[in-house]
Amino acid sequence: MRKIFLLTLLACCMLLGAVAQAAQITDVKWGVNKADVLRIVVDVTDTAGYAVDMEGDTLNLTVNADKGAQVPHSKAVKSSLADSLKIVDKGSYTVVRVPLKQRLLEKSYKAFVLKKDPATGRPFRVVLDVTPRQASYSGSGAATTVVSNRPVVSNRPTKNNSSIKKNTVIKTSTAADKKADKKKISSKKKNDNKKNTAAAKTETTVNKPVNKSDTDKLTVIKGNGRFSTSGGIDGKIITLDAGHGGSDPGAIGSDGTKEKNITLSITKMVKEILEQKGAKVYMTRTTDVDVFGPNASDAEELQARVNVGEKYNSDMFVSLHINSSVNKNVGGFSTYYYPKTDNDLRLAQNIQNKLAANFGVDDLGVRQANFYVIKRISMPAVLVEMCFISNEKELTLMKGQWFQKKTARLIAEGIERYFA
Repeated sequence: MRKIFLLTLLACCMLLGAVAQAAQITDVKWGVNKADVLRIVVDVTDTAGYAVDMEGDTLNLTVNADKGAQVPHSKAVKSSLADSLKIVDKGSYTVVRVPLKQRLLEKSYKAFVLKKDPATGRPFRVVLDVTPRQASYSGSGAATTVVSNRPVVSNRPTKNNSSIKKNTVIKTSTAADKKADKKKISSKKKNDNKKNTAAAKTETTVNKPVNKSDTDKLTVIKGNGRFSTSGGIDGKIITLDAGHGGSDPGAIGSDGTKEKNITLSITKMVKEILEQKGAKVYMTRTTDVDVFGPNASDAEELQARVNVGEKYNSDMFVSLHINSSVNKNVGGFSTYYYPKTDNDLRLAQNIQNKLAANFGVDDLGVRQANFYVIKRISMPAVLVEMCFISNEKELTLMKGQWFQKKTARLIAEGIERYFA
């Protein structure tokens, strides 16, 4: 009996030890460079996911790690952007709140991670850079990011947009769906020379902003604005977007592997798994084609993808991509969202958590981004970057059926968890 008691006690101690080893924040530091860019660095004992969002005039950095007892609840800051920062313990995660003294310009903050460096004794770090309105952040020198928080969404050649049709809004409803299915979005054919480039997308080559004048001339479908976020996955309507396609290869690996082919293969697998779980699934493309059609502008192509989700009054929209970087050592999964509803962040977290916990690659976290397809669609939406085609190890992985099937399964499980 005594042996049983001692064994039970030992097991409990081992369990407590394992819990104690969970990721924990050991320090939160800040600094300001010559360009007045405020940098906040969160030291963590182990790899941890993160998210960044604006709440009024407060910038929040959420890190999926416990707050260490030695970390203070607040720190004074000397910057044109803020006078202090607060570190709030939320139990299983921690929020670093930065009350701002000035309104930020769009895309004036970026977050990224730095890997643990045994050679220098530096821990895993989550970094947030905030640029004031008058400064021009170049991302050079000490401020270089590990990976951009803005992956390329399109490598499509540009065209003269003067011939795009004027904006047509089509509102859909349950009764009008069949009629909407028969509508075809067309554009006047152009004789542009559209040679695809063989250059892969990089952290310095970002998605070109879509001009407002372009979006004013688009064919836009508006759904009924209603979507379900709970009650199980059975019967839910989900639109899946396989990134790139047709004339747009996306990022290209060193061996010529094209992003558009990997995303289509995985998206088809996700569709099959979700349908087995009872969901009704639509895809923006099922073959190697441009969704809008040949000779489309970026705005036309991206809006055509959004239109699919709206036409079917989807409960969610998930866009799948492969990342790339000029730094060949960068790798890992990341999931992007735009906070237009109360559920975009939750959807991103559910998918990212599944991917990060079941692969031996870096967890680059959940990130906020201003991407067209997740911002301009009415239902909760995310853009998932499924590792880096520029990383030779991950390139080899993503070409294999094992990786593709596992990635598809985990994304589907994250979606199912979201609806639970």
